[in-house]
Amino acid sequence: MKCITIPGKKKTHHVKIYTLSTCGWCKKTKSLLKTLDVEYEYVDVDTLTGEDYRQATKEVKKYNPHRTFPTIVIDNGKHVILGFKDEEIKEKLG
Repeated sequence: MKCITIPGKKKTHHVKIYTLSTCGWCKKTKSLLKTLDVEYEYVDVDTLTGEDYRQATKEVKKYNPHRTFPTIVIDNGKHVILGFKDEEIKEKLG
């Protein structure tokens, strides 16, 4: 499954977000991370097919049994944020 990496100056944490291409909250999350200049990778789950889709939904379910979006995974699961919670995102990545 291919993730898209968005470069940023802040690389202290490994940040991966699972998003939907049409989700407004997912877009706000990406925008916030860009504003904070945090490097992150993302995958738009709804654009995947076949094995990539199965793998992505399995990963999301591991961190978020309800499979809601965005699902933000920081440092390989040390912190998981479900939904757009700007203050919590800033706190964990600040």
